[in-house]
Amino acid sequence: MRIAAIHTYPVKGCYRVDQDSAAVEPWGLAGDRRWLVIDPETGRAITQRDIPALTQVRPEPLTAGGGLVLRTPGLADLTVIEPAGADLTQVSVWSFTGLAMLAGPAVDDWLSTALDRKVRLVWLDDPTRRKVNAEFARPGDTVSFADGYPMLLANLASLHALNDLIAESGSVEGPLPMTRFRPNIVMDDAPAWAEDVWTGGRVRIGEVTFRVPKPCDRCVVTTTDQETGERGREPLRTLARHRNVDQGLMFATNLIPDTPGRVAVGDPVEPL
Repeated sequence: MRIAAIHTYPVKGCYRVDQDSAAVEPWGLAGDRRWLVIDPETGRAITQRDIPALTQVRPEPLTAGGGLVLRTPGLADLTVIEPAGADLTQVSVWSFTGLAMLAGPAVDDWLSTALDRKVRLVWLDDPTRRKVNAEFARPGDTVSFADGYPMLLANLASLHALNDLIAESGSVEGPLPMTRFRPNIVMDDAPAWAEDVWTGGRVRIGEVTFRVPKPCDRCVVTTTDQETGERGREPLRTLARHRNVDQGLMFATNLIPDTPGRVAVGDPVEPL
């Protein structure tokens, strides 16, 4: 088993960045989901669940000094610098409520135009603020603006098996690409659903050891074409028939790193 692909998502809900290698930090891959689009009135996170058009915003990390270049059709590119020392505002992501730094009105205006809705962009200046669900974590485990856990591992063989089930159902939507599931690490050369039996154990990926707290319960984002923003019914319809565990529709598995390190495409994946 080995790493076939590595992805980060600098702005939660926006387009992915493909990586050859990435640093593993306690709260996730370096640069992953440190930026968040929020409702300016409530501070609530805005994701593809709310606005599928986030798929059309493509962040590119700057190679020096931190920050991003934001791109979308019809607008000039916008450079966004990490707003060190900027004003803080209260934001909420699921059950978490805490502080993040405002990116600034020029960024807010650009994103509001791109998404055709008033929004703000914030930066998680201190990624130790947000704790992982204590039921599945150790004291001190933290997470960025990802849904709940620092990293997500997906298995190409499991995707192939799921696509076979979609085809057998008569659906015309498949086969679906792995990008629908927005993983951080994609592994190859593993049996289908091998990740299921790792729950509660550990896995070594490259030089880093991870805990495997629980499978990932999927939502409507997986029905969203990551290239166009268009929505369908799959894979949720098929997951509901074949991967329904206590009303959770499971695909891929969450990871919590034991220590910092680095992972690269081609690194071995070894359950411990």
